[in-house]
Amino acid sequence: MDLFSNLALGFSVASSLENMFFCLIGVMLGTLIGVLPGIGATATIAMLLPITFQLEPVSSLIMLAGIYYGAQYGGSTTAILINMPGESSSAVTAIDGYQMARKGKAGVALATAALGSFFAGTVATLLVALFAPPLTEVALKFGPAEYFSLMVLGLVMSIALAHGSIIKALAMVVLGLLLGLVGNDIFEGTPRFTLGITAFSDGLNFVALAVGVFGIAEILRNLEDEHDRQVLTSNVGRLWPTKEEFKAMFPPVLRGTGLGSILGILPGGGAILAAFASYTVEKRLSKNPKEFGQGAIAGVAGPESANNAGAQTSFIPLLTLGIPANPVMALMIGAMIIQGIVPGPNVAAEKPELFWGIIASMWIGNLMLVVLNLPLIGLWVKLLKVPYFVLFPIIMAMCAIGVYSVRSSPWDLYAVAFFGLLGYAMVKLRCEPAPLLLGFVLGPLLEENLRRAMIMSRGDATTFVSRPISLTLLVLAVAVLVVVLLPQVRKSRDEVFTDSDA
Repeated sequence: MDLFSNLALGFSVASSLENMFFCLIGVMLGTLIGVLPGIGATATIAMLLPITFQLEPVSSLIMLAGIYYGAQYGGSTTAILINMPGESSSAVTAIDGYQMARKGKAGVALATAALGSFFAGTVATLLVALFAPPLTEVALKFGPAEYFSLMVLGLVMSIALAHGSIIKALAMVVLGLLLGLVGNDIFEGTPRFTLGITAFSDGLNFVALAVGVFGIAEILRNLEDEHDRQVLTSNVGRLWPTKEEFKAMFPPVLRGTGLGSILGILPGGGAILAAFASYTVEKRLSKNPKEFGQGAIAGVAGPESANNAGAQTSFIPLLTLGIPANPVMALMIGAMIIQGIVPGPNVAAEKPELFWGIIASMWIGNLMLVVLNLPLIGLWVKLLKVPYFVLFPIIMAMCAIGVYSVRSSPWDLYAVAFFGLLGYAMVKLRCEPAPLLLGFVLGPLLEENLRRAMIMSRGDATTFVSRPISLTLLVLAVAVLVVVLLPQVRKSRDEVFTDSDA
């Protein structure tokens, strides 16, 4: 089947009434919760993940993808209206978006973010459709040694691109790998690190860990920082940009789309780096760089396009290699495994309707966001005015019900409480939780491929360096570590994340 036949199959699956309905529910739920300050896409999907497990696999993943897009859109809404990014990648949008809102151009800023995101999403969807099949063919040639080396590279990249200290990011990865070892041995079937608790024999509940570390920890952090928020509702202004504003936003959208499409594939914080890189590029190319920080439309159009393009292309390693590029993709892998689907290159051949249906749903989901959310700006503004202490009991109850419904085990609720406190402690210690989740997801796969490679080579560890692809991936991993530890690179890296957190 050629590309057009595959896309036709994907759109026939994604445009069915059932899948359209779940995509709509996904973007609406994602925007509804993503618009709450400080929660973001990862926490939103972690909290809403359990409600998708009773659906068909295609509908489930399409709904999760819709939640992802919606939560991202909600993050830009809070960044523009109240100068409080809903997620890290929206922090750059807040710099000029909030200033536009203060000047009575909140509607134009929101429309710029939506239109730029839609364009970037369309282009990135085409790139996924073009590059995913060839990469899948390459991935089919991978053996256990190659997959082990690829996962090592992915974890190293997640350390290099994580916020803050490299040592702390490494510690989070190691902790995630250790937590992934809990349960029965994958080859011998004997329990390990279960503390004698039978409920842990199948491993720690992925949903409980994700909801606790991201959802509950974010709620605790937001309660600590709760204060009166200034929501700019008095003068949202017109939505549709003028001809001059369109001309000003179009080049940044193009450049942001290109940057995001490339950087989004990187494991770790590709979308965050894409947004910040786009802002830096636009400021340097501008004829009037002093307008940045004062309400420059390019400061909204570029980063939002880069952010959304990066979010779309992060599906490429997920769909082709079964490797998550960010915590949201790790949650998607967890959802696939719970649905009985083994992530990796075989998905395209064994379940083409799932593979191409997800790709087609990306475009449909982004279109829904533009069509539905711009008219609903007034609703989101009213939601932002609700005190957070009123909302958090509802969110926590939804988290508890969702986690319990997965395995009906009270131990999972204890796990949520434990990981919630752990996540809050990590926030206080300035340790980013994303590497922990990536380590937890990749840990069992890393161990399985390591042991399979050693068994096939009869205990000869040189198999990892005697195979060309495996050796290349390991050399890249070492090179990334060496480069990121160079003093000048570390200084630049610290500056990037300091500015993105500002």
